[in-house]
Amino acid sequence: MKKAIKNVIFTLLLLTLSTSTGLLAYLHFFAPDEMELSGEWTAELDMTQQAAVTALDWLQDMEAVSISLEDMSSYMQNLTIQVNLTLEETDNGGGTFHCNIIPESYEACRQAAYEAFAAAFQDLLAKRLRMAGYMGSTDRETVEALVNETFGMSTVFYLMSYAPALLPSLEELQAGYEGSGTFEAAENILTRRFDAGGYVDTKMEYYIREGSSLILTEETGAASTGLFKEDYPIIYTLKQSQN
Repeated sequence: MKKAIKNVIFTLLLLTLSTSTGLLAYLHFFAPDEMELSGEWTAELDMTQQAAVTALDWLQDMEAVSISLEDMSSYMQNLTIQVNLTLEETDNGGGTFHCNIIPESYEACRQAAYEAFAAAFQDLLAKRLRMAGYMGSTDRETVEALVNETFGMSTVFYLMSYAPALLPSLEELQAGYEGSGTFEAAENILTRRFDAGGYVDTKMEYYIREGSSLILTEETGAASTGLFKEDYPIIYTLKQSQN
């Protein structure tokens, strides 16, 4: 009886050891390396909230017309700027990086923001016209024609010229995010040291690698770009295969 029990225990241990060995071999040779950061990553900086709040502050100054942040947010949606981040590990937990903003994505985001701003502006002008007893058409095409007649320019160009800037300038964003240098990754903190220029010399961020996603959240107390409040993580997606 004892011999039979010993044989069963031995068999179970052997099976457990074989399973564990197989699992370790799979993780080593086939499972993705969640700690590896090398590669070209791309992220979208969400500028929607900043643009909506800036536009709201200006529009609320229009006499006798009210608009809420919820209303303004319904006009401005999915305003993003693309950022590329390349990381190349040269040793265990460290290496070099390069980060840049795509100018075309900035211009597209800026244009979309002002077009949304113009739509909200036109709707508020239409409300003011109706409140003043105007009996004609107040659709956007008609209001746009009135704006052109009054200011000698389109609504979008008028807002670009005389309303507050909805986004930081491209130069400000480039100074805050672009650059090259070295990085270290340890205990889920990514430390990037910029070679020169910009608002910060060193940026420290919590990071999580989940498959093809790299999630960066600015560490509490770390130096900030000062451009806009980042109370959410930035999610980078692996753009191409690792070398």
